[in-house]
Amino acid sequence: MVSTWQERSCELAALLPMIPSANMRLADFHDSTAAETGNCRLCPLSRVRAGMAVRIKRLCAAPEVSQRLREIGFGEEQIIKLLTAQTNVICLVCNTRLAISAQLARIILVEPIGPLAAT
Repeated sequence: MVSTWQERSCELAALLPMIPSANMRLADFHDSTAAETGNCRLCPLSRVRAGMAVRIKRLCAAPEVSQRLREIGFGEEQIIKLLTAQTNVICLVCNTRLAISAQLARIILVEPIGPLAAT
């Protein structure tokens, strides 16, 4: 079961992406290139550079939203590739392009794994 502190940190990470959670280094948030270079442990999907492959580590959303994200392929430990990050975020998930809003991308915490390793 997720503790109250962890739930609050997920809520804060979703609302204010610049607040570090327990698994993020403070330096990652001050260095705007941390997500782009793969130097962050966990970053919001919205901060990852297009072309990067990432592994989803945590969904910081309401249970209904998290369940729907899992149903469409954005589950924990899933490897995805960010194709574009503009008004909408387009990702390659299981050889399928899926678009989500920038707001949803902020609540999906990922760890970079490399530029082209997505499946």
